[in-house]
Amino acid sequence: MFYGDSFHSMDAKHRVFVPKRFQQALGRDAEGNMVAFLTLGLDGCLFLFSEDGFQRALARMDTQAFTGAKARKMQRLFFSNTHRVQLDASGRLLVPEKLRQQVGFEKEVAMVGVIERAELWPRERWEAFQEESGSDFDELGEVLCGGGGD
Repeated sequence: MFYGDSFHSMDAKHRVFVPKRFQQALGRDAEGNMVAFLTLGLDGCLFLFSEDGFQRALARMDTQAFTGAKARKMQRLFFSNTHRVQLDASGRLLVPEKLRQQVGFEKEVAMVGVIERAELWPRERWEAFQEESGSDFDELGEVLCGGGGD
């Protein structure tokens, strides 16, 4: 499970450290390398999934080829922006240029745990989101706990 948030600097090679508690949620490939799926997320962030978490997310998505124009468009955008990535020996993740540009990463990255995925946000955007949304916590809690909402 991914939980908590932390802040990290992206180095000159566009690598960012993945916290140990997030690393523990990731799996390893046959060679023993820590691997994950990194994709364009929603609301201006990237999603980081373990391989198992990515498979569970896919199982919840409607992946039939001819489900409608909007579904096909979303499938194209989602899968064309998905990368299987490998963490280096220091626990750093190389963020592909395409994804960096789409989200607008510069230097500081917020890593946020959201149950089966981690989200990578430009730090300023994450802090603004928290500031804007913090007063909605009780109302949003009702939605999360089954009390309704959109």
